[in-house]
Amino acid sequence: MQRREFLASTLAVSALSVAGTAGSLRAAAGGDKDREFYQLRRYHLTNGPQRKLCDDFFRETLVPALNRLGISPVGVFTLTIGPETPSFYLLLPSVSLEKLTLVEFNLAQDEQYMKTGAAFLSAPAKEPAYVRMESWLMQAFEKMPKLTLPAASTAHSARVFELRTYESPSDQDHKLKVEMMQSEGGIFANAGFWPVFYGDTLIGSRLPNLTYMLGYESTAERDRKWGAFVNSPEWKSLSGQARYAFEELVSNITNLILTPTTYSQI
Repeated sequence: MQRREFLASTLAVSALSVAGTAGSLRAAAGGDKDREFYQLRRYHLTNGPQRKLCDDFFRETLVPALNRLGISPVGVFTLTIGPETPSFYLLLPSVSLEKLTLVEFNLAQDEQYMKTGAAFLSAPAKEPAYVRMESWLMQAFEKMPKLTLPAASTAHSARVFELRTYESPSDQDHKLKVEMMQSEGGIFANAGFWPVFYGDTLIGSRLPNLTYMLGYESTAERDRKWGAFVNSPEWKSLSGQARYAFEELVSNITNLILTPTTYSQI
């Protein structure tokens, strides 16, 4: 077995050991080839030159290099409302688990990437490019297998995004919440939300959890649509079912408002 294949296999097994669901096993084994995986990154910065250094690197180097690897569309967002600002969030989708787990290895083989990104990649310790980078690996929900690109993203028109993470107190409750969210997705769409992706976290912090993204024309529109959602008969019926209402399935919610950069592909 080649080193590349060994690394992909090892990382895939590691991811699945965390997830442990039959659906995850089928997808990673190649039985569900249309179901995407997502790598979500957060770059935490300090105010000052780090912002420009990161922005230039993402726009001119990282996004084009990811596209050359077949990873597209790449979302690049700044944190507008949420803890630990300033921060950049990046979303990398792919149907290939190998591409996401070996992305840094493959980027390092890209001469153009290494050359144009030198200022960021070789930033000295006394002037680092960022404070810390965190990443999460997710698998798309079975009934929402792919990212949906909003029309506003294609048109590069005004838009904001909401990134929500639901932590559960147990694996049982987490699986039930994922199941419940598969139905919630239809209610979101009926209420006029722009559902972007739904991901079950395989590797990351504060497990078990799921993360999903919704889009809007503005934060004011977000408030109106959430009002329509919580008052909809469909949501009241779903949330009142004994299967989901016997206890609190979610122990903590993290809610972020993100603004796409001018070069974001989402």
